[in-house]
Amino acid sequence: MNASPDLHALTGAYATHALPEPERAAFERHLAECPACTQEVAEFHATLARLGSAQALVPPPGLKAQVMAGIGEIRQLPPVTDPVGPAPRPARLGRRWPRLALAACLALACGLGAVAVQQHNEAARAGAEASRLRDQQASFNRLLTSPDARTSTAASGAAVGTVVWSPSRSQAAFLATGLPALPQGRTYELWFNDSGTMRPAGLLPAGDGQLLLTGRIDGAVGVGVTVEPSGGSAHPTGQPLMLLPLA
Repeated sequence: MNASPDLHALTGAYATHALPEPERAAFERHLAECPACTQEVAEFHATLARLGSAQALVPPPGLKAQVMAGIGEIRQLPPVTDPVGPAPRPARLGRRWPRLALAACLALACGLGAVAVQQHNEAARAGAEASRLRDQQASFNRLLTSPDARTSTAASGAAVGTVVWSPSRSQAAFLATGLPALPQGRTYELWFNDSGTMRPAGLLPAGDGQLLLTGRIDGAVGVGVTVEPSGGSAHPTGQPLMLLPLA
């Protein structure tokens, strides 16, 4: 069967379950007779599996959420009083008591205020990180469902890296599993290979993770991975651990 060229462009959308029913049925009929699309769908499924396990967002502890939700509404418990009545106090302490109570209240208020500010800042940072991860995931999804999305995979020992790219979007992403943990002060850096000239494309914070590469593909023929000092380098300082072709 000579399939319409449009069917060959639906591999990414099919793998992410983004096709409406008529197109899905037509593509599955095409898939039964097209080994190239079958292989590409299998590669997309493997990439999506790595996407699901590469990076997880750890929510803030439940206690922190409860404190932040109730800090402006829950009143302080009243002091416990002795039913028999307070014991007699020396006159000097009685005269000093209002000032001591005021000082204690001020110290408590300052302490609670500092805790509230710290918790607010931590919650804001967690919210910003969650928003960043959601935006990154949305960008990954748009890249994966691009009609011309392609994948390339390479291995180095137990480590496996996959590049997903779209020529029409001039955008690429990298997913890794099994990269060894690095000592303090070292990080993995990604590079676009511009026919032998390596162009920085971002830092991978951990051995297992995903990264939307910075910069456009702009004719790059591949993507490389090196180990660099924390903060990255302008040029590779060692041999690439992986070189993945964009072909």
